[in-house]
Amino acid sequence: MAENRDYYVKDLEVPETPPAGQEPAPWGQTVVVGGRRPRVDAYERVSGTAVYPSDVLLPHMLYGAVLRCPHPHATVRSVDASAAEALPGVHAVLTGESPEAAGVRWAYSPDHVLPLFDPHCRYEGEAVAAVAAETPHRAQDALRAIRVEYEVHPFVSDERGALAEGAPPVHPGGNRRKTDRYVRGDVEAGFAQADATAELSFRTEAELHTPLELHGCVARWDGDRLTLWESTQGVFAVQEQVARALDLPLSQVRVIGHYVGGGFGSKLQAGKYSVIAALLAKRTARPVKLFLSREETMLCAGNRPPANMTLKAGGRRDGTLTALEFRATGTGGAYPAGGTSLLDWLVRDHYTCPHVATETTDLYIHAGPARPFRAPGHPQCAWALEQTLDALAEKLGLDPVALRLANIPTVSQARKGNPPYTTTGLRECIERGAREFGWEEARRRTREQTDPVLRRGVGMASTLWFAGGGGPPSTVTVKLYSDGSVNLNMGASDIGTGTKTVMALVVAEELGVLPELVQIEHADTATTQYATPSGGSKTVPTEAPTVRAAAVEVKRQLLAWTGEELGIEPDRLRFRGNRVEAADDPSRSLRVTEIPRLKKRRVAVGVAHRGPNPQGVVVNPFGAQFCEVEVNLRTGEMRLLRFVAVHDSGRVMDRLTFDSQVFGGIVMGIGLGCTEVRQLDHGQTGKLVNKNWHDYKLPTALDVPEETLSSPLDRPDPAANASGAKGLGEPVTIPTAAAVANAVCDATGARVTTSPINPLTLSRLLAERRERSSP
Repeated sequence: MAENRDYYVKDLEVPETPPAGQEPAPWGQTVVVGGRRPRVDAYERVSGTAVYPSDVLLPHMLYGAVLRCPHPHATVRSVDASAAEALPGVHAVLTGESPEAAGVRWAYSPDHVLPLFDPHCRYEGEAVAAVAAETPHRAQDALRAIRVEYEVHPFVSDERGALAEGAPPVHPGGNRRKTDRYVRGDVEAGFAQADATAELSFRTEAELHTPLELHGCVARWDGDRLTLWESTQGVFAVQEQVARALDLPLSQVRVIGHYVGGGFGSKLQAGKYSVIAALLAKRTARPVKLFLSREETMLCAGNRPPANMTLKAGGRRDGTLTALEFRATGTGGAYPAGGTSLLDWLVRDHYTCPHVATETTDLYIHAGPARPFRAPGHPQCAWALEQTLDALAEKLGLDPVALRLANIPTVSQARKGNPPYTTTGLRECIERGAREFGWEEARRRTREQTDPVLRRGVGMASTLWFAGGGGPPSTVTVKLYSDGSVNLNMGASDIGTGTKTVMALVVAEELGVLPELVQIEHADTATTQYATPSGGSKTVPTEAPTVRAAAVEVKRQLLAWTGEELGIEPDRLRFRGNRVEAADDPSRSLRVTEIPRLKKRRVAVGVAHRGPNPQGVVVNPFGAQFCEVEVNLRTGEMRLLRFVAVHDSGRVMDRLTFDSQVFGGIVMGIGLGCTEVRQLDHGQTGKLVNKNWHDYKLPTALDVPEETLSSPLDRPDPAANASGAKGLGEPVTIPTAAAVANAVCDATGARVTTSPINPLTLSRLLAERRERSSP
C-alpha cells in the first residue's frame, strides 16, 4: 500500500468546513478545479479497454433484430413467422400476437399509449416483429423470412402540407397537435414606434440523430430480475420506462451504462428496443443483444425537427428593439415529440424588447418521432432571429454588434414576474468576442476586398440557453477509506463530456486528494445513487454541488472524530487534507489515517442530496460566436476560416473539457447550418432516402474551421450553486449556424434563409442575385 502522503496534493489549502446545517461558502480561487487536466478515464477510452454497452459479450448470448414497416403509413393485416421460426439458429420470433408481447404497451405520451407492435404503422421504421438468433446474420435472415401483409395508406411526409385539404390524417383528430401563443405588450404599437423593420421567412431542415455508438442494449434475466446494459444518457430513466412497460418493480430492473458513445439527447429515454430485447431474453432464457443498425437509428432514434419560421423585427436608430413578431410551424413526426418545443424561446427572452408576440404550431406527419437534440428549438430560432437582427441593423445603419449590445437583458422577460438572472455575461461575451476576433478590422477588410471570385465575409450571433442551472433530485455518496483514498458514488452518466473528471476534481478540491486517486462508481441503478439523465446541460450544475456537499459531510465527520480524541470542539478544528489540526494550535493534530474512529470503522461516508435552486432568480448560460468564411461566387463553395466562441457558463471546472465541449458544439452547429438535411421522398414514397453516412452529410475535418478559439469568461456564479458552474454542452451549438449565415451574407450579399448552406443552394441564390442586378 502506498504511503498516505502520496494520496494528497502538496500544500493544497482546502476550503473551510462549515458547521453542520450550514451550506459551504462559495469557492474563491481554486487550485485543482479550473485547470487543464486529462480525463480520469482517458487511458480506458483511447486504449479500447473501456467497455461500452455495444462491447458487452455474455455466455450463450443471442442476437436480436427488429422487423420494421417499410411504408410511412400502413396497417398490418397479417404476420406469418412460420418460415422464420423453422430456420436453423433462430430461437424466438415475437409478433403482436405473441403472448409475451400481446399485453405490452408503449407510451409515446400519456395520451398515446399503444401496443408495442402496433398494427397501425404511422412511420417508416415502426416495429412489426422481432427475432433472436445465434448470430446477427441469422437474425437478419429470419427477418427476411417473415411474411407481412400490409394495407398501404396515403401519407403526408411534409409538415408544410399537413393542414392542406385532403391531407391524410396521422391521428383521428387530424394533423394539428397544438398551437401555443405568447404575447407581451402590443406588437402593433411597437412596430409603429420603430424607425425601421425587417421581416424574413426561414426554414431549417430536420437533422437526424446519428451518434457514433448505435442505440441498443444487452438484456439478461436472473429469475425475475432483469439487467440491461444500455447505451443511455440516464440509467434511472431507462429503469423507470422499462419497469413500467413490463409491469415490474423498479427493484427488479437493473440498468448499467458506464460508457456511452454519444447521445446528444437521443438517449435520454428508453427505446422500444430495450423492451423487445427484454422480452426476447425472457422467451429464450438466454441473454439477448439488440443494437440497431445505422439505417434503423436514422429512421426511428429521433431527429431535430424542421422549422418554418417568419419573424418581423422593429427597432429605433439607437438600436433598441421595439417589437418582435414570430410565427412558426414544426413537426415532431407521427407522435407527440416536441416538434415546436422551445422554438420561440429566444424571441421571447434573449434580447430586451417590450412588445413580443409568438405563435407556434406543432403538426403530425408520417415520419419518425423527434427526440431532444442539443438545445431543442434554440438553434432553429437563432437561425431566424440572428439573421433578422442583422437585416434590421443594415436598415438602421448600425453595426450588428452594436445592435445586440443595445438590447442586453438583465431579467428573464418570458418568465412570470421577470426574475433577474443570477449572472448575465452576454455583454461581456459579445464585447470580448468582437475584440478577440478583431471584428472592426475584419469588417473593414471585407468592405475593401476586390477579388471577383473569392470573397470573404464575417458574421456573429449570440445566445442564451433556456436551462443550464441544474437542480434536484440527485444523491451522491463520498467514502474516505482508512488509508486516505476516496470513492465517489453517483448515478449520473458521463456521456463523453468529462463528468467523471469534473467530479473527481471537485472531490480533490474539497478533500485535498489527488484527482487520479478518486475511484468513481457511476451509472448503475443497482449500485449507485439516483440521478436524472445527463441532458439539458444540467449535469455539472446538478452533480458538482452535490458531490461537494458529500465531501463536506466527510470532513465534518473527521472533525467530529478528531475532536473526540483531542478533546476539542469540532468548530475549533481545521481540516488540512492529510491532517486535522486545532485552529489556534497546529501542533495539536492528527493525520487523517491516524484518527482512531476512522481506523475502527475503516471508512467515513458522506451522503448529500441536491438542494433546490435559488428562488426568484434564473440560472442561464450565455454566449457569442464570431466567424469568417470564404465563398467562391462562381461555384457556391464555402470554406469556414475561423471561429471565436466566448461563453459564460459560470466557473470553468476543467479548461480542457470546457474547450472540447466548445469545439464539439461548433461542429454540430456547422452540421445544421452547412451539411445536414433529412431527405424524405415527399412526392412518391414518403420514405427516408438518405439513411446512411454517405448520403447524410455529417461535418468532417474538411468542413470545420481552420482556426477555432474558445475563450470562456470563467466567471463563477455563486448564486447558482455551491460550485458556481452553469451548463455548457448545449449553448455552444445554438448560435453557430446563424453566425455562418450572417458571414455568408456579408461575403455575397445573398441571405440564405433555408438550411443547409451548401454549394447547390448558394450557387442558385447567387445566380438569382446576378439576374436581379443585371440590366
